Amino acid sequence: MRDGGPGIVADLQAGDTIHDMPMRSPVAAVSLCLATIAASASFAAPRQTANPKLKDPASLTEQAPATYRARFETNQGVFVIEAHREWAPNASDRFYNLVKNGFYDNARFFRVLGGFMAQFGLNGDPGIQRPWTFAGLPDEPTKQSNTRGFVSFARESSPNSRYTMVFINYKDNSYLDSEGFPPFGQVVVGMEIAEKLYSGYGRNNVPDQRRIISEGNAYLAAEYPKLDFIRRARIATTPAAR
Repeated sequence: MRDGGPGIVADLQAGDTIHDMPMRSPVAAVSLCLATIAASASFAAPRQTANPKLKDPASLTEQAPATYRARFETNQGVFVIEAHREWAPNASDRFYNLVKNGFYDNARFFRVLGGFMAQFGLNGDPGIQRPWTFAGLPDEPTKQSNTRGFVSFARESSPNSRYTMVFINYKDNSYLDSEGFPPFGQVVVGMEIAEKLYSGYGRNNVPDQRRIISEGNAYLAAEYPKLDFIRRARIATTPAAR
């Protein structure tokens, strides 16, 4: 994986695309640490003690069950993603490990475009997020389609560049199927919650993903305070959990 992690997801109204623009500059790694700590402490979402394993991607490689559900508790309500390992094993395993170990807790829905998709998956702690930008998943074939409610990992234009960011399709985006975005799951409960996430910043005022990686939630709290967020995400204990 290249230095600097992901870039801003490119988006064209007439033909939306979800590729990330790569960021090559090593300067992006320089962050304002004291400001990050201060701003994060005052942000709306509760801060929890992070699992130390989250800083070591190599320690989180458990194989996921054939089918499982991930329950996302957000400030807007609850939605549930059902994942199927046979659809995209690499993606399913990665998502399972991230959810199970609390990676998505307190993360923001940092790019929500009405009529297109909702994207999330950058941890608010730069110390946790940074190692994952170098832990790209091997590409895999697309077996399902990016239609409404289906969930896929975001990626860059380079091979094997998926890692933690995912998006929920708001409409039929099946043209993405041939561009390396294999769905691994589907929202089966609470799609109405996913579709009411804050999208008021629009297409021309989106957070800089380089700054999210280097500064974390402090940057988002200061400049994008209206973003909705995940309070807690965990693997559901029963298939029907809501």
